[in-house]
Amino acid sequence: MADQISVTYYGQSCVEFTFNGTKVLLDPFITYNPLAKYIDISSIEPDYIFLSHGHQDHVADMERIQKKSNATVVAIVETAEWVRKQGVESENVIEFNFGGTLTLPFGKVKMVYALHTNSTPDGNYGGFPCGYVFFIGDRRVYFAGDTGLTLEMKLLDDLDLDWAFLPIGGHYTMDMFDAVKAAGFINCKNIVGIHYDTFPPIAIDKKKAIALFQESELRLELPSIGETIIL
Repeated sequence: MADQISVTYYGQSCVEFTFNGTKVLLDPFITYNPLAKYIDISSIEPDYIFLSHGHQDHVADMERIQKKSNATVVAIVETAEWVRKQGVESENVIEFNFGGTLTLPFGKVKMVYALHTNSTPDGNYGGFPCGYVFFIGDRRVYFAGDTGLTLEMKLLDDLDLDWAFLPIGGHYTMDMFDAVKAAGFINCKNIVGIHYDTFPPIAIDKKKAIALFQESELRLELPSIGETIIL
């Protein structure tokens, strides 16, 4: 039986994967996103919450969602320490670091490099930012997190990635042009755009972005907030 993977987009970089029935939420920032104001976060009950880094626009709803769902939170060591300080019990926190691979009930997850900065909302050092590669059976999904274009991405080109979630808004991360280059670096033709439109500096022309990717023989998906797509 083929592995079943779907994803719901909640705005900014917040997505929730369903991996064969297991719900995995990344970078929960919904309540303070005016574009996602109609999303009821009380209905979001993941089994796992992964954080790419500790900036407010990636962790703002972590505590509320975790306490309702009792989800396990996964992050790099220093960001994981901040998670525990928010009252999340240690048994519900998994910390690991670059190069590490977790084996979890839904599959394997490898932490990979991201070119960005990282601090937690209390102003403390949050460790390095990161991305994740999810190995679900024979499927491979890359969530880049907040990152600029970096040659480190070329280390992923032999993984036969099925999908990649790449920031495209520019200003704080890659823009759409660098994301096209990144798709070449990672050897992946199926892209979902993240980290765009939430604030004026990262607003994009969606039609221009889709056309740009098509010109490079790439597929760019820009789901609406709240929309679920099958991967």
